[in-house]
Amino acid sequence: MAAPMAWRRLRLSLCAPAVSGVFNRFWDRFRRIRDRRRGSSVLLLTPLLAQMNLNPVASTRPPYSASMEGLQPRFRWMAELVPMFRVPGGHVHVLHSPKEFYQVMKAHIKTARKRVMMASLYLGTGPLEQDLVNSLQEALECSQNEDGPCDLKVSILLDYTRGSRGKQNSRTMLLPLLRRFPNQTRVALYHTPDLRGLLRLLVPQRFNETIGVQHIKVYLFDNSLIISGANLSDSYFTNRQDRYILLEDCHQVADFFAELVGAVSDVSLQLEPDNSVHMEEGMVHPYKGDRAQFSASARRRIMEVMDTASEQQQGEPDQSDTWIFPLVQMKPLGIRVDEQVTARLLTEADQEATVYLTSGYFNLTRTYMRLVLSASAHYRILMASPEVNGFFGAKGVAGAIPAAYIHLARQFYKQVCQRGQQERVRLHEYQQQDWTFHAKGLWYYLNGNERPCLTLIGSPNFGHRSVHRDLEAQIAIVTENKGLQEQLQQEQEMLYQRSTEVSCSTFKQPNRHVKLWVKLVTPLIKNFF
Repeated sequence: MAAPMAWRRLRLSLCAPAVSGVFNRFWDRFRRIRDRRRGSSVLLLTPLLAQMNLNPVASTRPPYSASMEGLQPRFRWMAELVPMFRVPGGHVHVLHSPKEFYQVMKAHIKTARKRVMMASLYLGTGPLEQDLVNSLQEALECSQNEDGPCDLKVSILLDYTRGSRGKQNSRTMLLPLLRRFPNQTRVALYHTPDLRGLLRLLVPQRFNETIGVQHIKVYLFDNSLIISGANLSDSYFTNRQDRYILLEDCHQVADFFAELVGAVSDVSLQLEPDNSVHMEEGMVHPYKGDRAQFSASARRRIMEVMDTASEQQQGEPDQSDTWIFPLVQMKPLGIRVDEQVTARLLTEADQEATVYLTSGYFNLTRTYMRLVLSASAHYRILMASPEVNGFFGAKGVAGAIPAAYIHLARQFYKQVCQRGQQERVRLHEYQQQDWTFHAKGLWYYLNGNERPCLTLIGSPNFGHRSVHRDLEAQIAIVTENKGLQEQLQQEQEMLYQRSTEVSCSTFKQPNRHVKLWVKLVTPLIKNFF
């Protein structure tokens, strides 16, 4: 009797993602056919949106202009694809721990005078999150007590589905701010256009987040900002390891991300003090309106930000030792810049380079996997061990997700071994007792140098969700500043020192056993986690 009951539970737990998978694949195929017939407007953005065009992209900007002098020649091509911001390397600081991340955020909220903008997947509901909301409230109160107009504005962008989960949620946490400071506070909830119609009715809470979410993590205070992969939740403030970089007094970068977060907020649902939501006047509704119209209008709004920033960079003198390139990936809206840049970085890494790549969820896209396996550079890939996976010990089907990641890692490692590339491509598992692992990004070492000259940091995980389903943003930092290079080296070494290298014997350990049903189901659901 136990076996049939277990089978029923399995079928029920897999029903929602299976249904959503069928609907989503059908809808994606329908859109591709429709776009081919009508001539998709995405084609207007071909230089930026080419799925895997690894050749230099045509640009109106003069190649290798005087404004790029001093930039590592190997990475100049990025300035032809995305905006480029020059900053002093001394203004860029690597934060190392969840506690430091939390404390720095609170300190900057306290001193903010003009704007606080926070983009995250969700805001938790515990005491630490409440303390963060209290800090925002105190900052708003102080702005009202000062002489002159109340200039401080607080704007928060979250995902609609994740932020609405449960009775007490991100929305209820922020309602007091909206009620007390209605003219100074904005809360926007992005809703993916892919969750609509019958699919939206059938897929329950939590599972509906697999369709697509707002995943950008940017925390901005006046002219300073933190770029991270961490959410606004207690574990990310205590014992969930992520990455965080603070750009202090970098007003051009801050202005860009303020515009970017503002643009996504404009096409999102607006939270009201009574907990209702509405769209701004003139905006297409994400799941009630026409899907193509919503994506086209959202794409135009966001690309305006990118294009305006690119135009403003032309002709400026280059007097800094560090360059910031914002990379955006929003495939549901037809924007695929990060995918293109990441693929080219992986492609052009030569045999003298070493790339340290990390993801809290090892589930590389087929393209990224193929590029790593066919490249000549050395790769050191860091992933979570089962015990530090965020889904470890979860109830229901989610509890099997760490085993699915083991299965995916084993398949990848098998390909490495079959090609005889165990020395060139090495896998590592992060381990730290009572912690979980959520770090993502890469560090790029050129020609055997002791310190990296480039890093990617932000929200993408290099997986199918990051490339195809979610809204993502990260930055590429290229630097010649020795102090910053040393900070990045220390960050990379700290993470890898807490890891063990994967070998054939790793997958023979008892805690690496993967049940047959997980192996069978993983190919069907791996694009949803």
